[in-house]
Amino acid sequence: MPLNRRKFLGKSAVTGAGVALAGAVGAPGAQAVEARGGRPAKRYAFTVMGTTDLHGNVFNWDYFTDKEFDDKDHNDVGLAKVSTLVNRIRAEKGRRNTLLIDAGDTIQGTQLSYYYAKVDPITAKGGPVHPMAQAMNAMDYDAAALGNHEFNYGIPVLRKFEQQCRFPLLGANALDAKTLRPAFAPYSMHRLRTPFGRDVRVAVLGLTNPGIAIWDKANVQGKMTFPGLEEQAAKWVPKLRSMGADVVIVSAHSGSSGTSSYGDQLPYIENAAGLVAEQVPGIDAILVGHAHTEIPEYFVTNKKTGKRVVLSEPLKWGQRLTLFDFELVWAKGCWKVENVGAKVLNSNTVEEDPTITKLLFDEHEKVVAYVNQVIGTNAAEMTSAEAPYKDVPIIDLINHIQADTVKQALAGTEHAALPVLSQAACFSRSARIPAGEVTIRDVAGLYVFENTLEARLMTGAQMKAYLEFSANYFVQTAPGTEVDPAKLTNANGTPDYNYDVVSGLSYEVDIAKPAGSRVTNVRFGGEPLADDAKFVFAVNNYRANGGGNFPHVAAAPLLWSNSDEIRNTMIAWVKAKGSIDPAEFAAVDWKLTRNGTPVF
Repeated sequence: MPLNRRKFLGKSAVTGAGVALAGAVGAPGAQAVEARGGRPAKRYAFTVMGTTDLHGNVFNWDYFTDKEFDDKDHNDVGLAKVSTLVNRIRAEKGRRNTLLIDAGDTIQGTQLSYYYAKVDPITAKGGPVHPMAQAMNAMDYDAAALGNHEFNYGIPVLRKFEQQCRFPLLGANALDAKTLRPAFAPYSMHRLRTPFGRDVRVAVLGLTNPGIAIWDKANVQGKMTFPGLEEQAAKWVPKLRSMGADVVIVSAHSGSSGTSSYGDQLPYIENAAGLVAEQVPGIDAILVGHAHTEIPEYFVTNKKTGKRVVLSEPLKWGQRLTLFDFELVWAKGCWKVENVGAKVLNSNTVEEDPTITKLLFDEHEKVVAYVNQVIGTNAAEMTSAEAPYKDVPIIDLINHIQADTVKQALAGTEHAALPVLSQAACFSRSARIPAGEVTIRDVAGLYVFENTLEARLMTGAQMKAYLEFSANYFVQTAPGTEVDPAKLTNANGTPDYNYDVVSGLSYEVDIAKPAGSRVTNVRFGGEPLADDAKFVFAVNNYRANGGGNFPHVAAAPLLWSNSDEIRNTMIAWVKAKGSIDPAEFAAVDWKLTRNGTPVF
């Protein structure tokens, strides 16, 4: 049923439990079967449940549309849904024969999580308990790895969240920059009791993403450093085995593909979970995060031992729950993993757990009221539905506000006379700013990330290279063939947020040509763009720090930066003006062509 805030019964307290222990004698996870010579072989089974990339989703609710979440596949989201699945598995397997872990990106992503980081911050004296901490405590999580987005709001917010959690936040490769010692707990150790004597000792090693050093440079530089996952796993897995771990699970906020979005700027791989399984002996399973893909079960063979390691990644936002099912046998005085498999459960098959929805009813109501505040008016409706392949006013609005903000910031400086260009991308194809009254959620839904704004000094030649790289987003389409917008974009898996359009220039992107030679007729002020021309480039910190591996911008001189989110800058701009009129800023500065003929 859709979440109806008027039907909540009110807030109730939920008592969380500590670290999971073990199965009682005769529990479903234990059995003895006949072995050679008639002696029974001792076996024990347990299940590890995993989530990842929850991104602040507690309820099956979209704060940007103010209604129940839905997508084309009819997925559901949120910990309240996941909690129902967790309760079912615990009832089926035996509560003490299960563990519940997470692979990071927990406290950023929805207006619920933003509200308690910025509007009513958990760091304030006597401040609230973060909703994600409340929900995860109530669900009895056993451990969670750090995600890169945990650092978006700064280390103080992360540390306060850590204090509020009744489970450890793990990051073996998040090191103090001065001492090079772990800044967070590297691992957690859990005991599962069996009816056969010695407990099963399960170690969970947490690894986070080295890209934090780039994406959240302003928050972590000089404070923390993030070496590679393989390096730290090779250091810690043998230690965990020597400490008596029968089973080693890695919770890694790192995809499995072996690729990076920031090229060679760091000597570490962003999506390294598969490499960890391949290169580091002694790992039984890896809960994968970060990539926002669904991998029910994937086996990687370790090169040194020949042993298969199972990987699983549940879909983002609480849409799926991973189950690792372990079967152990007692052999030669210790427990050995005999078999392990993985699968995912879909959260759209269950109702929300009323325990969780009641627990966070008040917090949800506050956020709904916040995002529905009217901050101005709009003369004409704008949407992002066609933004990936057309120059549309709603993206022009982002660039207009960014350029205006940078111009004001540089007024009176030596760079005040330089022209300002701006970049923006389509973060959501469903963004919409209606005609008439405009609310916070209308503006926030256009810019869903916590990026901040910077000004970099760029040349005309560099801007041409930047545009050319961005144009890799399009699938090469021959003249005369039908153009299907649904098949035109996202070439080679390039996400929408890595296709930048630039305001202040006019240009064409010829999709009939191969990648690397598509951008033509680049002009500034109606004249061909000179290679030696100088510009101030208004750019978000993710891109400026190397996210997406766009050329030149990361090395370009920094002229100015702002610590406030671009989303907040946009909200403040609309509040100050009181009205939006697309006629003041909308223009068709770029278009797709084939051999010079416009596609649309």
